[in-house]
Amino acid sequence: MRKFKYLTVLSLPVTVIFSLIVNGPWTFLPLVVFFGMVPLLELLFPPDARNMENNDRVLAENDSFYDYLLYLMVPIQWGTLLYFLFAIQEPGLSYLELTGRISSMGLMCGIIGINVGHELGHRKPGLAHFLGELLMLSSLENHFIPYHNIGHHFNVATPKDPATARRNESIYRFWIRSHFGSYCMAWSIENERIRKLEQSWYSLKNKMIHYSLAQVLLCTGIYVLFSWKVLLAFFIASVFGILLLETVNYIEHYGLLRQLNPQGRYERVNHQHSWNSDYVIGRLVLFELSRHSDHHYKASKKYQTLDSLYSSPQMPTGYPGMMLLALVPPLWFNYMNVRIDEFQKLKVP
Repeated sequence: MRKFKYLTVLSLPVTVIFSLIVNGPWTFLPLVVFFGMVPLLELLFPPDARNMENNDRVLAENDSFYDYLLYLMVPIQWGTLLYFLFAIQEPGLSYLELTGRISSMGLMCGIIGINVGHELGHRKPGLAHFLGELLMLSSLENHFIPYHNIGHHFNVATPKDPATARRNESIYRFWIRSHFGSYCMAWSIENERIRKLEQSWYSLKNKMIHYSLAQVLLCTGIYVLFSWKVLLAFFIASVFGILLLETVNYIEHYGLLRQLNPQGRYERVNHQHSWNSDYVIGRLVLFELSRHSDHHYKASKKYQTLDSLYSSPQMPTGYPGMMLLALVPPLWFNYMNVRIDEFQKLKVP
């Protein structure tokens, strides 16, 4: 029965759809739940660092329930997005209600569109990978897949990686550097792949061209079928989702760097190069994304089998709480820099 705990994520589309139906301050319900109630609950309940027994792990790896749950997120995300496009046109909406509905959809774009898209984007080329691309399209963030799979996982915790936050770098500066740096790197990665195929960069085999065309077609379709105001609302919701992604990127690797060996190469990525969080609610809603250290150690691992290891630096709370703390740079620096120094003294090989 433990697998059904991941159905917790369905609370997100339920609250988002509710916010698209109601008016007034209730339109902010998803934000209140996920950035108000969840951080408070995670302060009350201790983290759970237990890992699966070997027999349970084998069963989980071969249980199609975990994959089907991810696939289910595709129609849920696109269905909610379609409903949002109609709901945002409701006559007489105040600026408060518009902000509430757009930010609620943005939360969906970040947690389901991008996060689940990230999980499926790690799968081998095929249906699951394609579904990941569809989810990313709903947030206009398709470039994340080639950048993340090849660029981020190879360069993480080095100055070469745009999505690795430097010590004392504010989140607001990081947002710009990470997003545009990863976009440029995605083009570079695809261009190099196409070059090895002895094709020109503008070949239709270039995934970045596929992604760009798909995004243009989506935005054009929204403009033609609805209006420029609806398109603007969709764009803002997508940006909100992207900023959630970049905030997660910021907290996952802040201040952690790999060392150069005598040969001038960076040491292998291990569990010490990502911040880990075992707070249960955040783990369930984000499909174990917060067990990020193990994800980087072996990216092919499916979310349900990720482990927590004692050698990983530990966040003091779950992702939602850490994201809120990161928005206040002085508090973040004062707190996290001390934890980095403590970890550097205590870390084990």
